[in-house]
Amino acid sequence: MALQESGEMYLETILILSNRLATVRAIDVAEQMGYSKPSVSRAVGLLKKDGYITVDGDGFLSLTHSGRQIAEQTYERHILLAKFFIRLGVDEETASADACKIEHVISQTTFEAIKKHAEQSIQPDV
Repeated sequence: MALQESGEMYLETILILSNRLATVRAIDVAEQMGYSKPSVSRAVGLLKKDGYITVDGDGFLSLTHSGRQIAEQTYERHILLAKFFIRLGVDEETASADACKIEHVISQTTFEAIKKHAEQSIQPDV
């Protein structure tokens, strides 16, 4: 079953938090995303049931291999698209918001073409 946009957002948030925090709990996800604890609890249950995350006895969340793959792919899309839009002259807030929307619907083919173009035409940040 294909993961919906909201599921990708949760996985991406867990990835980002796990890069900042030693452990990630549902409350951390709720605070980061601005969602209610019951909403996050429901999403965590679904992601766990579908095998994208694990929850240990202390309530700490971890991405499974498949969950990590989706989270990293989503995050890569977000970062590249936001940087690309900023280089086009879009302000950072708008670029990030637009990247967040596009990252979930863009095809892999189109993303790879944008990525290739960006790598060829944009010098990396120093």
